[in-house]
Amino acid sequence: MAARVCVLAGGVGAARFLEGVVQVVPPDQVTAIVNTGDDLEFHGLYVAPDLDIVMYTLAGLVDAAKGWGLEGDTFDCLEMLGRYGEATWFGLGDRDLATCLLRTRMLAEGQPLSVATDRLRRALGVSVALLPMSDHPVRTEIETPEAVLPFQEYFVKRRQQDEVRAVHFRGAEVARPAPGVLEALREADAIVIAPSNPYVSIGTILAVPGIHAALVQARDRVVAVTPIIGGAAVKGPAAAMLASLGSEVSAFGVASLYRDIASAFVLDEIDAELAPRIDMVGLRAIVAPTLMRGPIEKRALAACALRAVGTAFAAI
Repeated sequence: MAARVCVLAGGVGAARFLEGVVQVVPPDQVTAIVNTGDDLEFHGLYVAPDLDIVMYTLAGLVDAAKGWGLEGDTFDCLEMLGRYGEATWFGLGDRDLATCLLRTRMLAEGQPLSVATDRLRRALGVSVALLPMSDHPVRTEIETPEAVLPFQEYFVKRRQQDEVRAVHFRGAEVARPAPGVLEALREADAIVIAPSNPYVSIGTILAVPGIHAALVQARDRVVAVTPIIGGAAVKGPAAAMLASLGSEVSAFGVASLYRDIASAFVLDEIDAELAPRIDMVGLRAIVAPTLMRGPIEKRALAACALRAVGTAFAAI
């Protein structure tokens, strides 16, 4: 039986990393546990941005230039809503609407999010198992000097301009991991924390009771990949959040957040001087190119991460 891999996934960075994983491990042996704290209702539709980014990417349908949405999608519906004076700040494309319509209908019929997600990914030919972190609603909220904002209002509508004073996960305390999540963590030969925002992508997943504890138990099989290169985020507000929430804006700052749940940490060559400090906080530092420019780089990074924690991956 092929070795099994589990990836904790946020949005664009995780989706691109998974493109590398499926080059070195059979896709049907890979499980992605995906952040759903970013989910929202927009014009009555249930939108799951990170689940859809990962699904569209693995299906070969994503708009690669943006990292989200569907390649060649149009926005006629959104434009018409604008003519009616309705909100258009969230860029939901016309074909993207089909995904959201079906998901919303299934949820209204009483199907859990995990079941709806499984139907969608199978229909698009995605062999990787996509699991929402929970079937219970958990919503990431950003505390700013002015107000506590739903994540997408902070991220998309206000373009990440607000200072982040705290991150809250509303509903996490009563949530439970979705079916299959704890089993995937327990049975995986390697668990990878993808290069995603440690606060609002990975932190949300860890807030679901039972997941953090499972990773502590599996620590020897867990490796994290940095989302910070040369003191800057490849994409998104991770660097600004590290600064405002009191962490060092560096690969070391991210590694420190994962010290109790990961045994190895992959950082970029440009940050090689940080490796001894990462070793000193209890993670084995692995220096490698981490910028995923194309398929070759994605494959190499995935292989490097998997070799760090599993003898089963020594030959890749």
